[in-house]
Amino acid sequence: MWRNIALLLGISLIAGGHAWAQVVTPRVKPPKKEKEPETQTLPLPPEPPSAVIAETGKLAFHVSPLSAKGLLTQQVHDALKALDRASGGATFVKLRAFVAGTGDMRRVATIVAEDFSDKKMPLPAVTTIQVGALPMDGAQVVIESINAEKKVVNPNGLAFFSAQHVPELAAAAKAQDAVMVQVTCFVGDLNQVDSARAAVASAFPGSAANFVQLTRLAVEPGTACEGVGRLQKPGNSPAKLVFTATQMAFGDQEQALRLAYGRLGRALQSMKASYADALVMSVYSLGRPMPDKAAALAPEFLGGAHPTGSTQIVEGLPSLDATVAIELIAAGP
Repeated sequence: MWRNIALLLGISLIAGGHAWAQVVTPRVKPPKKEKEPETQTLPLPPEPPSAVIAETGKLAFHVSPLSAKGLLTQQVHDALKALDRASGGATFVKLRAFVAGTGDMRRVATIVAEDFSDKKMPLPAVTTIQVGALPMDGAQVVIESINAEKKVVNPNGLAFFSAQHVPELAAAAKAQDAVMVQVTCFVGDLNQVDSARAAVASAFPGSAANFVQLTRLAVEPGTACEGVGRLQKPGNSPAKLVFTATQMAFGDQEQALRLAYGRLGRALQSMKASYADALVMSVYSLGRPMPDKAAALAPEFLGGAHPTGSTQIVEGLPSLDATVAIELIAAGP
């Protein structure tokens, strides 16, 4: 009997110990698998428009200061900040960037789109040209801006002048009774910059001036300066102006130029303007044959319009396949 009682007690103790172990031993739950974060695709910034329209009377002109700090991307950011300060926060209408060095000039339009989109600012039309050199060691970009001010600064309108020697440019401005507000000088050699700067300062004091060497090998020797003048008396200046970005032709065939002219025409139409309203046509080319072909084909599109303007041989264009780029300023509706 005692043996049976001991056996029963042992069984009870074992069962009790097992129950106690079940009570005091917490159940470990398997760790939950963390949900992997969803891959986010950042939207691409919008491309700058092919054309922008603005009131002529409110347009102001600025040139970014040269800087040797950093590489192209930083210099573009710094140039845009400087232009924004100089304009007092006025709306940007058109930017023309001259890029020197080995940086990818296509970055300019991308940076402009990113900066302006981040700040919720309307995008300007953008022209980017590669040049041979800028008059500062280490400088890789200089940007010209056209801004729309809140108040009228050109009550009588503006006049545009094609590239020519400074004395001829001064005579042309005087003939139209215009005060030059912006001047761009294209030099064949950087050694000519000092004399060109002195001539511009003497003839057009107070103007926003820019000096660039278009090609490294001085394809076009000498100095030629184009400009924009503020009319001092009422004239035939239109109330609004349309500024296009450049449209490029790829290859050396006539059809390539026709396609470029067609895109320019559509850019004008988007602003309710047409080739008949063209006031200024600027052509940038890698060599002489293509601008000659572009000039020969122009009357077919321009009709009776005879815009002023300049043809410049440059170091490069934003596409490796491009041979010529064309931009227009036209009277708005």
